[in-house]
Amino acid sequence: MRSTRADRHDSDLTTRARIRDAAIHVFGQQGFDAGVRAVAADAGVSIGLVNHHFGSKQGLRAVCDDHVLGIITTEKRNVLTAPGPGPMLASLAAIDHYAPLVAYLVRSFRAGGELSTTLFEHMVAGVRDYLDAAVSEGRIRPSRDPAARARYLAMNSLGSTLLYLQMHSEPDGTVDIAHTLRTMTDDIMFPALELFTEGLFTDSTLLDAYARPRPRSS
Repeated sequence: MRSTRADRHDSDLTTRARIRDAAIHVFGQQGFDAGVRAVAADAGVSIGLVNHHFGSKQGLRAVCDDHVLGIITTEKRNVLTAPGPGPMLASLAAIDHYAPLVAYLVRSFRAGGELSTTLFEHMVAGVRDYLDAAVSEGRIRPSRDPAARARYLAMNSLGSTLLYLQMHSEPDGTVDIAHTLRTMTDDIMFPALELFTEGLFTDSTLLDAYARPRPRSS
């Protein structure tokens, strides 16, 4: 797994990377109302140094978005293109390390707005990227509409995660992301793998009917 704030010492990071990881942590814990001052304090640097590296809070958030999605896309590609189950099992064993990334994504999509819309479109592109790689490796079946499949899977994954976290949050809205992520994985991994591997319907009747051209309503 690529290093995250949870499993890498600050001394191993460049200043820019340390600020980025601190921002992911702060925004994931406090939301995007948290200011640059909080990020600087968490990273152990001055506000001026944050602005020097990222220009603005929005610039910092854009870098965080790219980093979070980059980790997720790389991990998914590694799992789906591997010839055996080793990478998947290793990723599941270390699922707690993804908690800061998930917390950041949850905060972003709950905040809404243009930045979350852009983040989602980047997420869809990442899904398309690792699905295409897995198709090329013969690990996943080709799709009649790869773009639509990628969008559906991104929506399904994000929606189920947000719902699960909401259902397992405390009355004050707080949630133990690491624990809940582990619980969610234990609950959904087997049925998800079964569904993706063996399918659901016994024939293609519904798909064929829906795929046929239909007369347009006047």
